[in-house]
Amino acid sequence: MTEIIAVRFKAGGKQYYFDPQGLTVPQGAGVIVETGKGVEYGTCSRSNAMVRDDVVVQPLRPVVRLATQKDEKQIQDNHRKEKEAMKICQQLVERHGLDMKLVEVEYSFDGSKIIFFFTSEGRVDFRALVKDLASIFRSRIELRQIGVRDEARMLGGLGICGKPFCCHQFLDEFQPVSIKMAKTQNLSLNPTKISGTCGRLMCCLKYEQEAYEDAVRRCPKQESFVECPDGVGNVTAVNLLREQVKVRLEDSTEQPKTYRTTEIRVVRNGKGKRPEDYVAPPKEELEKLRYIPPEEERSMGSTASLAALLEQYMGAYGDGEEKKSSSRNRRRRGGGAKKEAQPQPDKQPKAKAPQQGGGASKRGGAKQPQAQKGTQPPRQGQKQPQPKPQQQAKPKPAPQQQPQNQAGEGGEKRRRSRPHHRRKKPQSGNEG
Repeated sequence: MTEIIAVRFKAGGKQYYFDPQGLTVPQGAGVIVETGKGVEYGTCSRSNAMVRDDVVVQPLRPVVRLATQKDEKQIQDNHRKEKEAMKICQQLVERHGLDMKLVEVEYSFDGSKIIFFFTSEGRVDFRALVKDLASIFRSRIELRQIGVRDEARMLGGLGICGKPFCCHQFLDEFQPVSIKMAKTQNLSLNPTKISGTCGRLMCCLKYEQEAYEDAVRRCPKQESFVECPDGVGNVTAVNLLREQVKVRLEDSTEQPKTYRTTEIRVVRNGKGKRPEDYVAPPKEELEKLRYIPPEEERSMGSTASLAALLEQYMGAYGDGEEKKSSSRNRRRRGGGAKKEAQPQPDKQPKAKAPQQGGGASKRGGAKQPQAQKGTQPPRQGQKQPQPKPQQQAKPKPAPQQQPQNQAGEGGEKRRRSRPHHRRKKPQSGNEG
């Protein structure tokens, strides 16, 4: 066992192991360590711990000391110089007309070396650029070409999931990702949906690949010939997450039925012909393959089904809410008109009471109106209740006023609304 501490030199970068040399370094503290490039400043990402000897590469480089306030101030000055060097290098790149994209500038801890990271589609002849940079900064200059994945790790950003890039946040190394992983996980092969911001396949495809590969081993392939509780047939679809398959039965014309992987028995895995000497077992034997859920699962399934709960809720409260909303809408739309049209219960028997002596109805019918329930016909010598004048005046004035308006003022209104009548009337008068 070896005592180590883990140190990162960049946010989200790879962590390296160092020998603490008897120092107790808390996580997140700044340390000065000795590296192959010289003395560098880093942040402790893992405190003192014991690991196996085969995990580390001997000999481990030592930790020089814990970072002081003077070291922190020097790091801040280096960050300020990096921004200035970025602007100057960008101007020189445009002046020389080089096909390269500057990504980041990194100063060493003591300022003796400056590294410029850039991306380009091909090779770039930057010898003249290096000479100009060396004459300006008076230090060792190094230009390093990186890929698009390293560019995304340095710059950072948000992925299509809405979270920061995994490579910028916690990934130490890039894992190989292939299009076969997307096929295994039944994902869309559209490049815009399975590619990250860097233009390469998303690193998260690697996370669940092992779980999918394990599920593939337990599930049959499509077009497999299987035995199920209802008969024999071919597999038409496979759901790896739920570990369920759809089987089209040979002796049935219905839609494919869904079964668990534990309810089927594979006779032929994959595409191919049905075995010639195969004889289907009796239904009693196939019925033994059916999955019988335990009592707890059956009780939970009857009450915890989301669809059943929604139906119960809508049945109990949905009708009442609909009635309330419909009554509110009726009141808003035309509640006043309906109140006027419907006669009140205390006035209704008076309007429909039969006349004394049993005369004919107003419409000329021979039948006399019958008295309503709960009302008594008027006695002899008692005056007949006549309807109110408002009820008689409503239907009568409308037809009497309309012809007067049409005769007296209708002509002027027509002439105003239709000016072409003025032209036609004088012509007809001249002809006569």
